[in-house]
Amino acid sequence: MDTIQEKRLDEQGLKLHFIQSKKFKTITFVAKIKAKLDKETITKRALLPYILKQGTKTYPDRSALQLKLDDLYGAVLTADGGKKGENHIITIRLEFANEKFIPDASNVMDEAIRLFSEVLFHPNAGKNGFDDAVFKREVGTLKQKINAIQDDKMSYANMRLIDEMCKEEAYQLHVHGYEEDLNSLMNEDLYNYYQQMLKQDEMDIYVLGDFVEEKVKHIIKDTMQRTVQQGTSTVNAVTKKPVSEQQEIIEKQQVQQAKLHIGYRTNTTYQDDAYFALQVFNGLFGGFPSSKLFINVREKNSLAYYASSRLESHKGLLFVFSGIAPDDFEKARDIIRLQVQAMKDGDFTEQELNETKDLIINQLKETMDHPQGLIEILYQQVIGKRLMTPTELLDGIQNVTKEEVVQVAGKVEEDTVYLLTSEGGEQGE
Repeated sequence: MDTIQEKRLDEQGLKLHFIQSKKFKTITFVAKIKAKLDKETITKRALLPYILKQGTKTYPDRSALQLKLDDLYGAVLTADGGKKGENHIITIRLEFANEKFIPDASNVMDEAIRLFSEVLFHPNAGKNGFDDAVFKREVGTLKQKINAIQDDKMSYANMRLIDEMCKEEAYQLHVHGYEEDLNSLMNEDLYNYYQQMLKQDEMDIYVLGDFVEEKVKHIIKDTMQRTVQQGTSTVNAVTKKPVSEQQEIIEKQQVQQAKLHIGYRTNTTYQDDAYFALQVFNGLFGGFPSSKLFINVREKNSLAYYASSRLESHKGLLFVFSGIAPDDFEKARDIIRLQVQAMKDGDFTEQELNETKDLIINQLKETMDHPQGLIEILYQQVIGKRLMTPTELLDGIQNVTKEEVVQVAGKVEEDTVYLLTSEGGEQGE
């Protein structure tokens, strides 16, 4: 793999990350805007990406903005929000053609950065709020998204698991916000919060591609003027809650397929040296079709329509997802528990260990082969407050031993079992 070099600069309240690569024929700009997860702000932050991508001062509606993107040789603009650990991150991305590959094109970079800056700092707004029609329409869009979770039973079960497992922790907060807060949100309040966000949040700007750094830095300094309020704490300390008592939550709805989701505390995060071993643990346990969950719960015992696991490595959580027949709850739960115990006992071979490490490394390399995937991996360092180059990440996985996996497995504690099952009698999807 090519060595990936990241240059970091602080300019005008922005943390700039320049990543040179001749692999791509595009330039990718990404803004990451980070604040602590907070019930008071989560709904506003969930709504803002929808509004920011609807138009700017110069291009005040979707069609004008799209025409400009088309004019930039089919540039693509996206904006969304998400949570990592106990932080909420708004992400704005612009990917556009590198002018080096376009005959007679000379101002694509300049115009693209100016457009990106306008989306971020100069949305379509007046003195007291965003465009009112846009505000109302996007409130409706977000409401639909919140309500759609009720219909997607897998997403609903995972949300409910986190509700129960992370009570009174910031991580419990719903990434799409809350309908009751949306109903009472005023346009002016959202606009005031947006202006506050620009002054207070941690803002990282990534530029990836084959570009002249001095030129890009000059345009950024010219277009992205930011006044930062000092002394504003925007990051939660990660809550590490010991498992005092395991809990089992059973909820009944009209479903044919039950959802059995289990949450564990790993007591290991991205900052820890054991992070690499945790990744390998997850790969062996439930991360791939060759893993224990898939083979033993789904294949051998035919207990699950699907069975897999996923890490939240900045919060130190592990989630197991499975879809089962309602009558198989206890049997499936117990077999999942047996797989956790097997990992603690070191019940896997050196060959399985090496095959899993290869799978993880190949997966990471595939992610790094895409501009946005590479930026996501690099941004992990900012969230986790740990410098780790992509090469160090791959080497760290490669060097994990069986003993280290067993050690990290020994720290994993079951916290919450959540079952969404049928009400009995007449059943429907």
